[in-house]
Parts: sequence; C-alpha cells; structure tokens
Amino acid sequence: MRCKKLSLLLCLVLIFYYNGIAQVVKNISLKDFDLLIGSWQGNLTYLDYSSGKPYTMPANVDIRNSGKTNKFIFSNIYPKEPNANSVDTLTISKDGNKINDDSVKSIRKLGNGNVEIITELQGKDGNDNKPALIRHTYIFGNTVFVIRKDIQFAGQTEWVKRNEYSYTKSL
Repeated sequence: MRCKKLSLLLCLVLIFYYNGIAQVVKNISLKDFDLLIGSWQGNLTYLDYSSGKPYTMPANVDIRNSGKTNKFIFSNIYPKEPNANSVDTLTISKDGNKINDDSVKSIRKLGNGNVEIITELQGKDGNDNKPALIRHTYIFGNTVFVIRKDIQFAGQTEWVKRNEYSYTKSL
C-alpha cells in the first residue's frame, strides 16, 4: 500500500489496524463492561469554570452490575468530600449503540487490551448553561479506568476538557 495515494491519517489508521495496535469494533459488548465490576481508586480532575483552573481531588468508585441487565451501578466516593458522594447508573442500549443517552461514535480495542469508547450528546454546560456538544471518552481494562468529558460549545471549534476520572484497580 502506498501512503502517497492515501491521506496520512488514513494511512496511519490502516497501519495501526494491521499491526494490531487498535482494532475497530462495531458495537459495545456487555462482556467488556464486566471488567469494570469492583472497587477502583483514583482522582477526579475538573475544570473550575469560575477560576479557569483545573482542580484535582481523590475519587473512588465501586461498580456493580444490576443483576443480569445492561445497567451498571456506580457508587461514587469522594474521601475528602463525603457530602458529594453519589450513585449513578450507566445503561448500555440493547443494540450496543448508546451509553445512557449518548450515541456511540467509536469503539476500539487498543493494542494493550484496553477498550476505548467515545460517545457524543448535544446538551448544555458551563456556569451559564450554554449549548454544547458533549463527548465522553471511556478507556478501561483490567487495571485502568478513565472517563473523560470534553465540551465543544456551540459556534466554537475548540474542545475544552471539562473533567477526567482516572482510576486503577488492584488485582
């Protein structure tokens, strides 16, 4: 294959694909999400819109499957801010094309065995609830779990990293 005839980006994607660095997957597998079940320790880093600076704090999560369903229960634990503790549900659509209300844009199995899922949803964000495209990136494997939220405000071309949860799990 000659890279001169293809765009550089397409060429790189094909090289990565054929070398096993990343493999494109068509839809989400509930089995992949079984890797998440258990207790994870890490941090939350978020952009404080008031100061414009990132803030990092300890954050842990306990994840369990809601029976034999397509729902996973996230018990969010903030050791230094227990009043912020919460419970969320992550629901995978039956056809594997949505996480909660977010449309799945890409799913890849990375060369290191981790899975990367990118979703998008039109919504609102910021202190003044501006319309925005909201992108979530999930990366997970046996010992790593990352959820990143990026925002692209309406009329803008730049993405803003709103927050990132970064966890590890001991085996």
